[in-house]
Amino acid sequence: MLILDIAVPCPLRRSFDYLPPENATTIQAGMRVLVPFGNRRLVAVVLGTKQHSQIAGNKLKAAVSVLDTEPTLSPDLLALGRWAANYYHHPIGEVLQQMLPVRLRRENPPREQVELAYSVTDSGREALATDLLKRAKKQAALLSWLSHQESASRNTLKQNGYDYPVIKALLDKGYIAASRHTAKPVAATAAKTLNQEQLLAVNAITEASKQFQPFLLQGVTGSGKTEVYLQAIEHCAQSGRQALVLVPEIGLTPQTLRRFEARFPGQVCVLHSGLADGERLTDWQRAARGDCAVLIGTRSAVFAPFRALGLIIIDEEHDPSYKQQDGFRYSARDIAVKRAADHRCPVVLGSATPSLESLHNVNTGKYHRLQLTQRAGGASAPTIKLLDIRNSDLNNGLAPQSMDAIADTLARGEQALVFLNRRGYSPLLQCHACGWVGQCDHCDVSLTVHFGRRQLRCHHCDAYKPLPDSCPSCKNHSLTYKGPGTERLEQTLKTTFINTQVIRIDRDTTSGKGAMRDMVNAVNEGKPCILVGTQMLAKGHHFPLVTLVIMLDIDGGLFSPDFRGAERAGQLLTQVAGRAGRAQRKGTVLIQTHAPDHPILGTLVRQDYDPFAEQLLAEREQLGLPPCSHTAVIRAEANSLEACDNFLQAVRRGTGMPGNDAQFIGPLPAPIARKANRYRCSLILLAEQRKQLHTLLNRARAAAEPLKPGFALRWTIDVDPLEWF
Repeated sequence: MLILDIAVPCPLRRSFDYLPPENATTIQAGMRVLVPFGNRRLVAVVLGTKQHSQIAGNKLKAAVSVLDTEPTLSPDLLALGRWAANYYHHPIGEVLQQMLPVRLRRENPPREQVELAYSVTDSGREALATDLLKRAKKQAALLSWLSHQESASRNTLKQNGYDYPVIKALLDKGYIAASRHTAKPVAATAAKTLNQEQLLAVNAITEASKQFQPFLLQGVTGSGKTEVYLQAIEHCAQSGRQALVLVPEIGLTPQTLRRFEARFPGQVCVLHSGLADGERLTDWQRAARGDCAVLIGTRSAVFAPFRALGLIIIDEEHDPSYKQQDGFRYSARDIAVKRAADHRCPVVLGSATPSLESLHNVNTGKYHRLQLTQRAGGASAPTIKLLDIRNSDLNNGLAPQSMDAIADTLARGEQALVFLNRRGYSPLLQCHACGWVGQCDHCDVSLTVHFGRRQLRCHHCDAYKPLPDSCPSCKNHSLTYKGPGTERLEQTLKTTFINTQVIRIDRDTTSGKGAMRDMVNAVNEGKPCILVGTQMLAKGHHFPLVTLVIMLDIDGGLFSPDFRGAERAGQLLTQVAGRAGRAQRKGTVLIQTHAPDHPILGTLVRQDYDPFAEQLLAEREQLGLPPCSHTAVIRAEANSLEACDNFLQAVRRGTGMPGNDAQFIGPLPAPIARKANRYRCSLILLAEQRKQLHTLLNRARAAAEPLKPGFALRWTIDVDPLEWF
């Protein structure tokens, strides 16, 4: 009897046996099937077939139908999914579902994705001539723009700011017509001349083109890492193979995409969560067919299918965005390295501030380091100065010296960037009369003031309240705002520099479609302006006219209780400083601090990132902390702290003594114990050897699963966590 071994997307860490559906012909591993599961029908993936099951044949359910004529997940992706489920101790069904586009997780088959091109009809030209759309300004603007083009794809229209409702309105009126889009050949931009360091890096990568070799491309900010990527990809494409380029955030994708499309016109696909489901499926299928030379994407793109994968590039490899923080808690960076090993191709991890894990791999001989020590185009490194603000009279966080420096920069026709990693108007609202503080009802944190929205908002659970005009406790009107956020800085700078454009870039201002692109375009127009923003500005952006960077309130990272706090503070400082003076003009960085004598600041200012990182690595080795050891966290969340603690204590007792080179820490409550009315605790596992860690985790799972805590308590495993709580 033929039995199907099927991975069902559910929280259980196992696969399930089913009978084949009636009239089914060939069923292969990697195909999608529709199966009954409880009172639901789920899209699952076939892992394989077998002849026997531990469940009696008359009790086995039959799959409803086979959804594919050939495997959706190739053998290499299926093997990668099995490995990831085993390594991260996560249910195989949920892992494989994560690897599928949303359209392929549904029961109904997706429609064929056809890219359309739009052109103006005779009726449309007549409407333009007679000004029939004078009351529909967006439609008139699109029709006018399109009248100067032979045709344009929907993607091109979207990039120029025209969304589908406007397109549909013109289609319905017969002013434009749609037809199947055929890409026209476009001349590729010429490759730039490389300096000696860049040339050595490209040669090293291309010489390893048909073997697994991890490279750490460590280049100072503005050193031309992207040009190294482009020329390595060009060599890969010429050999008939494809390249995967991972970027940490959607905000970086548009500018990266423009540069890659200019070099590889018509050969670039994109995958990220900002795309519509249909768009993601189209490019996912193009990559699988081999119809593109380059796939650019964020974290989940690491699971994309390829016909012939020949190179993987991970830009800003140190960025924590590559680690999924809920559900299937995988690291896209680490899975990319595993995938390169499977495909026997080079993988390039690029960063100006490499993670300590990657530097440790260089030191142990696992990675080969390529260094770019010079800024491209002759640009020089910025001058970094510490600004002691103790006893200073601050203007909403800005010291007088900082305000003077901004004024001087604008007077020279240049641009300034003010960095504060805190959005909103103020992190705390307090009554000056009775001491009342605006607290979240669902989390153990204060609410952040968002003045423009007239709201108090929680940045942990997203709950919000109206901004009060008087104290809810004593009805006094003397409410004070404690500390600045980016919104407050924007207001202060607009008031001080009345005739200068102030551009705020944070999650609040870039949530709309095309907002980030429009802001970057405004900066690159070259007019004097002031940028205000969070760490979104620290990641890969190239602003040639920014010559002054001012960093506010970085002291919190220097004194963080998190053992990774110093590493993150150093990376952030170096990355933000790197936005200054990236062209021919000299850059200056002012770091406002209450701790000018802090050793981290001293090392980074007097030397550079390498000595700082080596110092941290030596400390980690002494303390037995990652990357010199291996960690995992078992987290529990419930309606009470006691329930979390009792569960994790039971897991610890059931696991037994860990061994000589491993230990448990906890259970410990999270620093913010309550979030969204759920309490959180962590049981931390430390081991010198990775194999020992996984042995310990297997024992912990065996102890946890029989406890059956129910829906009131949920527990998860996080392997190689970035945070312990």
